[in-house]
Amino acid sequence: MAENGEKRPRANKVILVTGGSGLVGRAIHKVAMETKKPDEEFVFVSSKDADLKSEQQTRLLFEKHRPTHVIHLAALVGGLFKNLSHNLDFLRDNLRINDNVLQCAFEFDVEKVVSCLSTCIFPDKTTYPIDETMIHNGPPHSSNFGYSYAKRMIDVMNRGYYVQHNRKFTSVVPTNVFGPWDNFNLEEGHVIPGLIHKVHMAKRDSTPLHIWGTGSPRRQFIYSEDLARLFLWVVREYEEVDPIILSVGEEDEISIQEAAELVVEAFDFKGPIINDTSKSDGQFKKTASTAKLRKYLPDFKFTPIKQAVKETVDWFVENYDIARK
Repeated sequence: MAENGEKRPRANKVILVTGGSGLVGRAIHKVAMETKKPDEEFVFVSSKDADLKSEQQTRLLFEKHRPTHVIHLAALVGGLFKNLSHNLDFLRDNLRINDNVLQCAFEFDVEKVVSCLSTCIFPDKTTYPIDETMIHNGPPHSSNFGYSYAKRMIDVMNRGYYVQHNRKFTSVVPTNVFGPWDNFNLEEGHVIPGLIHKVHMAKRDSTPLHIWGTGSPRRQFIYSEDLARLFLWVVREYEEVDPIILSVGEEDEISIQEAAELVVEAFDFKGPIINDTSKSDGQFKKTASTAKLRKYLPDFKFTPIKQAVKETVDWFVENYDIARK
């Protein structure tokens, strides 16, 4: 292990992916296998391989694989109700996970760590579009302050490792991710996977499709495979410690109603659609700026959302028995 921030030369890249069995990890695996360079070796691990809340188990994982790069996706996550009732657990467990991973990355001379943040970490009261400079400008939403502050601390620790040890640890902030291997649970799943499960059941049972709220809130949705391609670009090319938002553009923001219509079309669902306006719409928008991303990658082509939704629906139908739901 090197000291004082010095790095020993290495011939090959060993890229360790924590949280490798989740939505983003599976997408990175697919894209990595398609675009892998001769000097790259990818290692995907999940909670079955190590409990990252344990400093000892995290260190053993790093000893075993000796990574040169880390994509850090692992986190304790949950739906709205679980966050509301367990904010302290989300804070403490995610702080442990992140501290263990980043400290082991330092001790084992990892060249670059790319951690995954979330747009929920931004201040609850803010102006739009949000950008990378605004993460610490005020408290996050009270419903998930534990998770949000733990994620924000990754950015703080990244700056610390750079200032004190000259380490290139950075982070990315995706918007609403969806795709194969998503969580389609109606209580915990996000907008598009939740809609996919709902439409599947409505079509199967010949019942109306119920959409919560007016359908008017707007979101930027990014296909997991597009996010995976951008993640690998960050690992290979992005040299800043400051975070970068990974998302489709502001002009590609769509309403929840439009997202529902895309899912309905992908299923060829012909039944009635009912908006349950007794349910809250939630936050109207969380528009994120992609100016920084476009400065680096002005020609990056995102998968058209109609195609991405159809591919996700087809995956869900074909893998219904193993899908998280």
